Amino acid sequence: MTRFTTLLSPELIAQHTSSGAWPNRLLNDFLADDLAKTPDKVALIDSRQKLTYRELDRRVTRCAFGLLDMGLKAEDVMALQLPNWIEFIILHLAATRIGVVSALITPVSRNRELVHMLNLSEAKLIVIPDQFRQHDYRKMLFNLKAELPHVKHILVVGETLHANEMKWESFADYAWEKNQSLEQLEHLRPDANAVTEIVFTSGATGEPKGVMHTSNTIVAPQLALAQSLHLCADDVLHIASTIGHQTGFLNGVRLPLQLGATVVLQDVWRAEQMVEWIDQYRITVSSGSATFLLDLLRANNLAENDLSSLRLFRCGGGPIPRALLHEAREKLPQVSIHCGWGQSENAVVTLTRPGDTDEKLLSTDGRAQPGMQVRVVDAKHQPLTPDQEGRLQCAGPFMFVGYIKQTQLTQENFIGPWFDTGDLATLDLDGYVRITGRIKDIIIRGGENIPVKYVEDALYEDTRIQDAAIVAMPDPRLGERACAFVICREHQHLNLSDMQAFLSTRGIAKVYWPERLEIRATLPRTANGKIRKADLREELRKESQNTSKAH
Repeated sequence: MTRFTTLLSPELIAQHTSSGAWPNRLLNDFLADDLAKTPDKVALIDSRQKLTYRELDRRVTRCAFGLLDMGLKAEDVMALQLPNWIEFIILHLAATRIGVVSALITPVSRNRELVHMLNLSEAKLIVIPDQFRQHDYRKMLFNLKAELPHVKHILVVGETLHANEMKWESFADYAWEKNQSLEQLEHLRPDANAVTEIVFTSGATGEPKGVMHTSNTIVAPQLALAQSLHLCADDVLHIASTIGHQTGFLNGVRLPLQLGATVVLQDVWRAEQMVEWIDQYRITVSSGSATFLLDLLRANNLAENDLSSLRLFRCGGGPIPRALLHEAREKLPQVSIHCGWGQSENAVVTLTRPGDTDEKLLSTDGRAQPGMQVRVVDAKHQPLTPDQEGRLQCAGPFMFVGYIKQTQLTQENFIGPWFDTGDLATLDLDGYVRITGRIKDIIIRGGENIPVKYVEDALYEDTRIQDAAIVAMPDPRLGERACAFVICREHQHLNLSDMQAFLSTRGIAKVYWPERLEIRATLPRTANGKIRKADLREELRKESQNTSKAH
């Protein structure tokens, strides 16, 4: 009997299998295709090493025996808290081959968050780096050991080893020498509808939830993405978003292998390094938040390198700011830029396409991917007419199969086949979605709803502003007022009067103007690069409480 309670039913499986959306293939099946076609092609590149498809397959096989030798079996959970290193991909493929579930944990996760995720998933093994960005992961795990009853093994990837520790590759080689029975691995092949991944929601609005996916639900969106953007095995993909989160995982781990392409993994974001790598490795496709694209365009060495191979950049997290698109066309005219919308629960659901007009590219988050459906509904879940704002819902083969250990919460988020995304949006006559905000982002000022996303989009048109987030601050008279947290561009300055004057020039109603401005050098972010508005709201709430106590 399965230990995971999911939404899967024979009817749902039959529906998506018969449509062709669920091909019933593991990622290892795509690796086998790649091995047969181009065994000596470079598959993976990171800051430390390169592997061909032949070498990757060999290491995956040995690693699978290593996991078995540890006592891991089907439906056991292996937590991966690694940077964008090749070992992450080897371990995920090895686990998938024998039915072990990969739980993705971002390298920035720390004590309380880490304990929550490991206990929620009941991970038996956690794989960590020895050191990354001056953080000692070994010490962190040692200090948390008493709070982690399910963790039986800690595997360390890196150069610095302590007494009685085995380097992760050594554990695999030792197990291989003892076994070498490939038939055993074939016998352990899991079903493509078994849970294969647990990814934790970013925590932007609260404690992370464990999102469960099967091989089918994460193969399907990448097949659709490749179709929509005309991606192929000849592409060289680049990813700087952490592969410990869904965006990086799908685009940096799953997509390249499904294509038979090459992927370049960047573990520490530095725009100048990306520029050098585009030239060196002839990178053709990259993706990330608009911040990545902005940094790339302003890299100090942009003019010194050949970036002619780069043909596509996919932005996530909202429509592309107009000024950014114009700057990209000036500096990288050959690059096609697209935006889309999705979540950990459903991958990329909407996407702009090659040939779309600037109006669609600049003012929408794209249209539904092949196989997916979207709709905008009112509070009673009745579909609204075009361009009316309401709750965004989606359905289709990309959908997750449930939140781990939260069956009731899973059910509460579905209305029949429709998943309530928690986003507010409009849907135009052509089927293009425009995300207008999060339901939890709404600021109610004296009974007036402030359209947060609408005002934020206007702020991004100000050339002095690099990043902005508007959140509610408590107010004793009006209930809430709007506070804008802003990062200014280099050598630029902004005050509250400047900001409000700019919003006036954009025709933003005065009642919508933020009434406080906080200039910051950085803003708290999720692993996926989204601003953690929950942290900013909490900061303002505590400040308000302290002020009240002082009076």
